[in-house]
Amino acid sequence: MAAAHAGCFTMALAFRLQDAGYTPTELNTEAAVTLEPEGQGFRISRSALTLRAKVPNLDEAKFVELTKDAEKTCPVSKVLKAAITLDAKLI
Repeated sequence: MAAAHAGCFTMALAFRLQDAGYTPTELNTEAAVTLEPEGQGFRISRSALTLRAKVPNLDEAKFVELTKDAEKTCPVSKVLKAAITLDAKLI
């Protein structure tokens, strides 16, 4: 699930960047999920996304706007009934 979330978020962000006229040279996303007991099984209670991106000519404010939008609209984010955190930095 973590790999699916990282991949989905990265694709959503790549589309947002392209639509806004930016071409990233690097998008590196990792996700770590937290499992907690629930009844007889487990549930994902949290997914922590970590993004490091190189996007020429993109300022910090626009970067934050696009990453937050990608996190909210990523299909995997939508189906997770978990807290999602995002640590995104331009490098």
